[in-house]
Amino acid sequence: MRLNRFEKLLMNNPVRPWFQRQLETRHLLRLGGKTDGHTSLEIGCGRGVGARIILEDFGSAQVHAFDLDGSMVRLAKRQIGEQNRVELWTGDSTAIPVKAGTYDSVFDFGAIHHVVNWRKTLAEVHRVLKPGGLFFAEEVPAGTITHPLIRRILEHPQQDRFEHDEFNAALKAQGFTVTATDRFLNVFIWTVAVK
Repeated sequence: MRLNRFEKLLMNNPVRPWFQRQLETRHLLRLGGKTDGHTSLEIGCGRGVGARIILEDFGSAQVHAFDLDGSMVRLAKRQIGEQNRVELWTGDSTAIPVKAGTYDSVFDFGAIHHVVNWRKTLAEVHRVLKPGGLFFAEEVPAGTITHPLIRRILEHPQQDRFEHDEFNAALKAQGFTVTATDRFLNVFIWTVAVK
């Protein structure tokens, strides 16, 4: 599901990159560590902030990233510029167009809760990871996205949403081992899992 106009404004303002780097990134680094030398994938790249974080903060050597919304991919290309360490495309997380076992790590900075068939996305993440590959996820649980106020201003799928334990159980059902997990109130979920 594409972001509505209001959520695009939320994701494309100066506060979002600061929040992503200072809170989400620090938390995921604490839980899962660096990805030095990895070829990494980011699902739901938005305007490209996550790809930069994966290179600069996590230490990956190369990042491939995609978004369902072509306008966001174009914005990411403008933000990141031409460099051989980043490849961007428009795509769907339920059908990632790469062969199995391509990536050392996959990152999700709050994209999966936008996907109607989010379990299929988890299956795709598992498929494209190498054995021993890492999955870093920062997500928003059902209690937040189904809240009446949030529903008035943001568009998210409302059926078959997940809470913290359900997300981790779905990872395990796909064959992942959850190595670290945390949550903040009922607003954020952080999980690191290994294939």
